[in-house]
Amino acid sequence: MAITVSQATINEAQLQEYQREGFVVLRRLFEDEEIELLRRSAKEDKQLDDHSFGRDDGEGGRVRLSLWNHPGDGIYGAFARCNRIVGAAEKLLRDEPYHYHSKMIMKDARVGGAWTWHQDYGYWYSNGVLTPNLVSAFIAVDPATRENGCLQVIRGSHHCGRIHHQLAGEQAGADPERVAEILKRFEHVYVEMDPGDVLFFHSNLLHRSDRNESSHPRWSMICCYNARSNDPYKESHHPRYTPLERLDDSSIKQVGVKRFGDDASDVAWLDPDHDASARSLKDAEG
Repeated sequence: MAITVSQATINEAQLQEYQREGFVVLRRLFEDEEIELLRRSAKEDKQLDDHSFGRDDGEGGRVRLSLWNHPGDGIYGAFARCNRIVGAAEKLLRDEPYHYHSKMIMKDARVGGAWTWHQDYGYWYSNGVLTPNLVSAFIAVDPATRENGCLQVIRGSHHCGRIHHQLAGEQAGADPERVAEILKRFEHVYVEMDPGDVLFFHSNLLHRSDRNESSHPRWSMICCYNARSNDPYKESHHPRYTPLERLDDSSIKQVGVKRFGDDASDVAWLDPDHDASARSLKDAEG
């Protein structure tokens, strides 16, 4: 399929912002109709629900998520492979991106737990990835507010390098003593988002989220990309370099309309009872 260049491509100012601060938010990257297709598909997808598993946050709460490595041809793949996302990832990585994995974070109303401060590279380092040249695209499926546990970041903390991680409940969190000192020097930001907004963030950016104490869910889909030149040196539970077939931005509506009402998920789910990446404490990102 021919690719048309998205008008929402990362510009030079946004690229510099990402390099300086470790994250950049592209507002309204997806239209209401597109994000509604994703929201309805995800929330009516029995396979997504059946393959979800929980993470104890160490504070009495629990977060559900589903995880998969390869994007597939359905609605989830249409988002992960569309030029708006992949083109932005290419600019931020300064290299050809490939799909490292995706996940749906299901922070439900009243019961959705917290995530402790962590870096994604704090986990991925163990997978044989030599540099932190990876980027995550956090797609807001529901509104993300301070009340329902929006993502929080420490601005510029990716410059601190990889930080030692240790267990906190069923999650591996960054060294709390070091995080406390970083918070004295760097700005703590609550990233509130509307559905269709996308937050791109560096794999060494410290981030966390609070429990959802509100009556509103906060679901999000996170697509993670590695640079081709950063191909892991060993096999792991996430893939080595696999060429990614990009899709035209119009594919989201085409795939969504075509498949809605059928099984929206055609991805190979990672089962926490059988797959190391779903079972591992090192993989509690989000």
